[in-house]
Amino acid sequence: MRSGFVCIIGRPNAGKSTLLNALVGEKLAIVTHKPQTTRTRIQGIINLPKKKSRPAAQVVLVDTPGVHRSETSLDKKMMQEIRDALHGCDLILLMVDATEKIREDKFVFDLIKHADTPVFLVVNKIDKVEKGALLPLIEQYSKMFQFKEIIPISALKKDGLDELLLLTIKALPEGPAYFPKDEFTDQPARFLAAETIREQVLLETEQEVPYAATVVIEQFEETPKLTRIAAVIYVERDGQKAIVIGKGGQMLKKIGSAARVQIERMLGTKVFLELFVKVHANWRESREFIEEIDWRRQMEQLMSGASEPGES
Repeated sequence: MRSGFVCIIGRPNAGKSTLLNALVGEKLAIVTHKPQTTRTRIQGIINLPKKKSRPAAQVVLVDTPGVHRSETSLDKKMMQEIRDALHGCDLILLMVDATEKIREDKFVFDLIKHADTPVFLVVNKIDKVEKGALLPLIEQYSKMFQFKEIIPISALKKDGLDELLLLTIKALPEGPAYFPKDEFTDQPARFLAAETIREQVLLETEQEVPYAATVVIEQFEETPKLTRIAAVIYVERDGQKAIVIGKGGQMLKKIGSAARVQIERMLGTKVFLELFVKVHANWRESREFIEEIDWRRQMEQLMSGASEPGES
């Protein structure tokens, strides 16, 4: 039996969340074309029985926000999420976009150099480049760092994922499983619901609105046939609130309808979803608010009977 934590890091839009979802076989991380879609680390658990070609294994994949320079308190929180994920992991998958021009980003390479952990280079989106351009790209990257493996893949097309998973298992230490066999994530359903709503905000709105929005679940009541959810979409300005609501409430209705369908598919029950929009001025600069809306903090509050974060 082999088991361990595998941290996926890379620049924004490298395809980290697409890879997580493809390997786990479940939609755990929201995916959009906009950078910085992922704001927190997300764990996906793969349980594999023993085969002739490999031992039994539990691979705990840790998706992380895109590596970027910190400007706001939210940015700093996202970068801390990456550092927390790197701490104690058994293997790092550094993902790069094969369609992007190669650039020696010192910030990214400093992270993996200081981690003292084996690193695979995962070259993603190979379906979008000519084969003749791939080898020179790999040679350039191989000169920048001593990678244990270099693996070209297409996370979207699921090309090369079997080889990536096999090599990942071989790189993990022997040991028992960390999670029960029937678990595929450590994320609570209410967090996945909040992220599903935020995904629709990202997809439906433009300019600064997607980056100024966050979602907090205020009510989450499950019964065998119906789940009642009340959620608040926080933005930073009145103008952004007007955009999210839309003329006659049409935009908010569109966001809610699309999110509800996905949440119903995820939970396997009918969902009654209520959405509200509130303004929290410059919330991305508020360390206190950012800590308060962290899903781990929210779960601690729920366990202790504390109230949900409110408007300030």
